[in-house]
Formats: sequence, C-alpha cells, structure tokens
Amino acid sequence: MWTRIIQAAAFTVFFGIVSMFVVGYSILTSSQNGYIYTGIVTAAILVIGNLYFLGLLARLPKKARMLVPGLIILLPLAGYGGYEAYINHIEIENAEVDLSDYEPFKKDTDAVSLDGGASYSIDGQLPTLDGATALYPVIASFVQAVYPEGEYPHDNPSESEAVASKTGNAYDRLAKNDVDIIFTAGPSELQESRLQNMNMTPIGKEAFVFFVHKSNPVESLSIEQLQQIYSGKITNWKEVGGKDKEIIAFQRPEGSGSQTGLQKMMGDVPIMKPPTDQKVSGMGGVIEKASNYRNYRNAIGFSYRFFATGMIENKGIKLLKVEGVDPDIEGIQSEEYLLTGEFYAITNGTDNPHVEPFIEWITSQQGQELIQKTGYVPIN
Repeated sequence: MWTRIIQAAAFTVFFGIVSMFVVGYSILTSSQNGYIYTGIVTAAILVIGNLYFLGLLARLPKKARMLVPGLIILLPLAGYGGYEAYINHIEIENAEVDLSDYEPFKKDTDAVSLDGGASYSIDGQLPTLDGATALYPVIASFVQAVYPEGEYPHDNPSESEAVASKTGNAYDRLAKNDVDIIFTAGPSELQESRLQNMNMTPIGKEAFVFFVHKSNPVESLSIEQLQQIYSGKITNWKEVGGKDKEIIAFQRPEGSGSQTGLQKMMGDVPIMKPPTDQKVSGMGGVIEKASNYRNYRNAIGFSYRFFATGMIENKGIKLLKVEGVDPDIEGIQSEEYLLTGEFYAITNGTDNPHVEPFIEWITSQQGQELIQKTGYVPIN
C-alpha cells in the first residue's frame, strides 16, 4: 500500500510540474478560455493517475474501469462548455447588430418614419453620412425622411451615401474629408486634434450606462465608486455592497464611442489596463487586445442606453443606477442621471450646400420627432 502511495505522490509531483508548463504555454497561445479547458484536462488526468496508482480503479468492475476515466474527463468539459454557451448567448458588447434591418426604404425596415412626411427634402448632391453603430437607426430614419428613395447599404461607402462604419472609422473618414457629416458622441482628444474645421451640433441626448449580471445584488454605484473600480482601487464587489467576488471590469477598444465615454467620466483619474485576450500573430509573436464584455456574474461593462436596451437582446444583464438615479427617459430628460450626454452631427469644413439646411432640419421639430420615435431623447 505504501508503495502505491509513494507512486501516487511521485506522479502528482511530476505531473504537477509538467502541467504548469502545459497550462502556461496554453495561456500564451490560446484564446481567453483555452487554458481553462487545458486545466480541466490536466486536472482530470491527475485524478485518473492517482486512482490508478492507489489501486482504486482495479477494484471497479471491468466495464467501469473504462467508463469512470472517461466521465472524469468529459463531465467537467461538458459542464464548462455548457456554461460557456450560456455566457456567449447573453454577451452584449460582442454582439453584432444586423444593421440591414434598419436600412431605409427596405420592406419592413425598422427605421422609423414621420406620420405626415417631411417638410424638407434633398435632391442633387446628397450629403454623405457615417457614424456610430448605435446611431445608425437615427441616420437611416433621416435618410428615409428626406433623401430620394433608393438603396442605401449600411456597410458599403462606395455605393451608399449613408453608412455606419463605427465611431473610430467615422472620425477617420471625417478627418480625411471622405464624408460630410458623422453622427456620434463627442470626440476623444486625439480625434478632435485631427479635425481642423470641426463643427459639432447637438441633436439628442443619451445616457452612458454601466451594466452587470442580473444576479449581482449591487443596484447603484456613485461616480467615485465607478472611478475607483476602473482605476483599480476597488477590486472586490464586497467593497460596494456586493458579494465577496473579484470585479472583472471590461473596457472597449481605444477610439470607440463608449471607451471615450469612459475616459470622460474618469476625468483625470488614470484608467487601469483592461482584461485582455492573448493571441499569436501570423509572425509568431504574442499580441493582446481588449477582451469583449462577457456577462460573468462578477463582471461590469458599459455602453450607451439605447444600444444596450434597444438594439441588443440582453436578458442576462441589468443597468446600474448612478448616484441612485435610473438611466431612463425621465433621468435623461432632467439630467438627474449624471452620465447624460449629448450626441452630435459633426462636420469638418464640407462644401456641400445641403449640409447646413439638413442639420437645421434635424434640430427642427420633425428631426427631433424622429430621434424620439427611434428611442433616443430629443435635445429640446
């Protein structure tokens, strides 16, 4: 018996050392959860090896000797795989919206319309439009109201005057004067520095929101608590009235509209390094990128209200109050919700003669009605 115990101990030590190298290598070469699967298999082999050396497998019926090792490996893998499938189902920040559903003039489009038609229309040199994904429903509704009927694919600037290439790309195109107007939240300092003739017209209001898993008992956070979480000073939910769980504070890529929103909320408070995924590049080097939001029970993420509640199906999350105020229509209208901000029609010195009257119409009663019918809050 002692011989078997010594053999089991030696196997544990040897295999433990080997497994550290295997798991370490997998962290560097796998996706975010590849090392977890590797760890499960490693632990399962360790358990099976100990059962073998201790002679416990030999005491089982012959059929069970083959079945038990397989179950020890497969059940944890299946369990974790099922959990991953559940998490992926309720992801939000990585969710891709099918913007083609909002394209103007399409049959059964989700773009909203004015009841009596628009009092303004554009013919001739149509202004080219771009913007944030979350604002494409607004862009599409404007086009449907005042542009000539036709096809305006949302993802092809060479064939369409109205696209949504996301905030960072929209600012890049505006800086190069490849587009007349973009519709986004305000620019980052870097984006603003590249626009030599920038003009920003506020056209609506929106709430910058934080969300957590629906089972998280935390209902409200203060601005200071949010700043401490995203600076790394608060690292456990128990510090803000939640469970004794480490906080996973996800971020967005630099230059995205929501990451700029976070930077503005943080002010002069430094933002900590975000959770990252590690991948191997084509030349064999390890590269890192900010992890997409995953709706773990101890995670926190951020976005804008309409995108998080109107464009994405998100049964697994809840929006947090800020300073005790809900990010709802009333809180945005009154600006009692402190993270209320404006979104804009932004130009950079365009010479298109229709741009100025078009923006004037957007801020008129009809343009503001479309913003409200879409689900945003009008500026006035």
